[in-house]
Amino acid sequence: MPGGEAGGDAGGAVTILEGLTFPEGMRWHDGALWFSDMHDHSVWRWESCEAHSATATKVASFDGPCSGLGWLDAQTLLVSCQEDRHVRAVDLTTGGVRVHADLSEVAAWHLNDLLTDDRGRAYVGNYGGPPDLSVPVPPGVLALVDTDGTVRPVAGELLFANGMALLDGGRVLVVAETRAEPGRLTAFDVAEDGSLSNRRVHHQFLLQWPDGMAVDADGGVWVACPFSAEVLRVDRRGDLTDRLAIDHPYAVALGGADGRDLFIGTSESWLPEECVAQRSGAIHVARVRVPAP
Repeated sequence: MPGGEAGGDAGGAVTILEGLTFPEGMRWHDGALWFSDMHDHSVWRWESCEAHSATATKVASFDGPCSGLGWLDAQTLLVSCQEDRHVRAVDLTTGGVRVHADLSEVAAWHLNDLLTDDRGRAYVGNYGGPPDLSVPVPPGVLALVDTDGTVRPVAGELLFANGMALLDGGRVLVVAETRAEPGRLTAFDVAEDGSLSNRRVHHQFLLQWPDGMAVDADGGVWVACPFSAEVLRVDRRGDLTDRLAIDHPYAVALGGADGRDLFIGTSESWLPEECVAQRSGAIHVARVRVPAP
């Protein structure tokens, strides 16, 4: 269970939580940090950012690994449950959990990250195929889940769709294609109905494999790059502007009292059995120059 006193550092960042299996889906929402502990099959909320308290409250538990988080409305949390390819809705008032959408006919493999827009529609990625780093990953489909749970594909041929960010007031969606060679951020224009068009490369990395993302007030995207041990910032033009060294970053969120706390989820392994045995997952916080929107 997450807990203990905050302390230590990771690349200049302060460690606030330890003992996790694999922190994912990190979001700053309603004055708190929310995240999934993927291989603990649980979702957590951490509130005491000013004092850097290292305690968290469990929000929900599931029967299998969970990843991306978003909000259908003020009282309903959406969670991508990976292996059964369901998006589940958690009633934050009662604690009840129900299936919001079944993506098994669209997703070729386990669900991955999830991002909601301001209407509660959810973009949901999937691995495309088994995460075997020794072979090329099959291309996958990005799905859109409407507020009524209706599912439709909105983009194809994505090489391990991962972290996502909405820019320009929700008019542009950026998706990390982790297993492209080399890794890249891919941008789409977002139509009124949530459809995607005008696919283009937003940023082409050199050796990095981009993972989780968070957006700041200037339209910059902070990207966790676990295999090059850094978090990078790419501005709205697609140029690299900032670099933060930190080991094994997989997920990020931007928030805090003034919006300048960059929360970074790390783990020494991404393999499920090692994550459970080692519990090396942790969350750190670093200060950045541009606040959250």
